[in-house]
Amino acid sequence: MTSPKPKPTQTMKPETAAKKLGVLLSATPAEFQAGVVSRDELNELQSKPPAWLVDLRRNGPHPKQVVAAKLKVSISGLARGGITEPLTTAEIEELKAENPAWLEHEQSIHAETRKEALRLKQR
Repeated sequence: MTSPKPKPTQTMKPETAAKKLGVLLSATPAEFQAGVVSRDELNELQSKPPAWLVDLRRNGPHPKQVVAAKLKVSISGLARGGITEPLTTAEIEELKAENPAWLEHEQSIHAETRKEALRLKQR
C-alpha cells in the first residue's frame, strides 16, 4: 500500500492575488509584485492585512472594479464617463461631491439593472 502524496501548495500570480485583495498591483510593494502568492499567504493577507494593504484599501489608488463599486456604477459606466485610470479615495470623494451628469445617469442605469437582476432572480 502506498502512502498518499502530499498536496502541492496552490500558488497564484501576483496579479491574481492583487485582484482577490481588491488592490492595484502596481501600487503594491515590489516584493509582492515579484513573487508568487500561495493560498495560505493570501488567506493570511486577508485575515491579518499588513499596514501597506490597509493603506491601499483605505486610500488607493483603487482598481476599476473598486472605483465602480464606490461610485455605484458599472465598469462600463466608468468607461462611458471617461474614467479609465485608477482613482484614489480622495479623487472618488471629489467626484461624488461634484456629481456630474454622467455619474447620475450611470448610477440610475446601474440601479435599474440591479433591480431587474434581483427581480429575475426571485422568479
